[in-house]
Amino acid sequence: MKAFKKRGALTHFQILSEISKQDPHLKQKDLADKLGITIQAVSENIKTLIELEYITSKDGRSPYKITQKGIDKVKRDALSLRKYSDSVLETMNHYKTIWPAVAAEDLKKDQVVGLYMNDGVLYAHKGDENANGIVLEDAEEGSDVALTNLTGLIDMTVGEATIINLPTIKEGGSKTTDLNLIKDVYENGTKSGSKIDRIAIAGTISRVIAKKLGLIVDIEFAAPQATANAARKGLNVLALCVGDMTKSFVRELEAEKIKYNIIDGRK
Repeated sequence: MKAFKKRGALTHFQILSEISKQDPHLKQKDLADKLGITIQAVSENIKTLIELEYITSKDGRSPYKITQKGIDKVKRDALSLRKYSDSVLETMNHYKTIWPAVAAEDLKKDQVVGLYMNDGVLYAHKGDENANGIVLEDAEEGSDVALTNLTGLIDMTVGEATIINLPTIKEGGSKTTDLNLIKDVYENGTKSGSKIDRIAIAGTISRVIAKKLGLIVDIEFAAPQATANAARKGLNVLALCVGDMTKSFVRELEAEKIKYNIIDGRK
């Protein structure tokens, strides 16, 4: 769309288009409100358009009148904009929304497959599910498969988060942490009795404690957001966090309406 490559070209087009409506009461403030720019910006553009002989004005003020040169300019730019819009619409008409999944078995192109979540991952297979899609290309078991025409709802249970609040270094850190409590929580699962799927940590003390207990850390960076995202995908997360870091987890979990339980990890 060459007509609008130059800086301010689109604004010029918009101003000329408004002036071409021949409204004798059109003010710079009106233009500013319609285009969402400042009055100063309108004034500067008006000045440029007058210098380019696209419009005429007495002392740079309304009423503004578009010249034949300005009319020709608007027509050229409008045609250019229409061609560009037509090309975008044509692309969109042929565009397919594509979703990735893991092939649970060998799948063939154009095959209708069922979709399900397992351990936070979307899988596609030949079985019946409440959600379905169409395979775009052949895919072997275990590989990524491209799907389109997704319909229905994927059966998925939202997970829970168990947050263990740990003492800060000033409060003794790992020395004043109840390691047996954390071990029991991990082994016994969530408040509802479901097993823990992922471990999240936030803070140096959390890392030290996870290492002492032999826990494999799955989530470390941006832990509050990642914990909420994992729970939304059906995973139960045990989050070890220090002091006020708990607040960040609570904000994210409440925003996503995820169930959570906070446990004091001090001895």
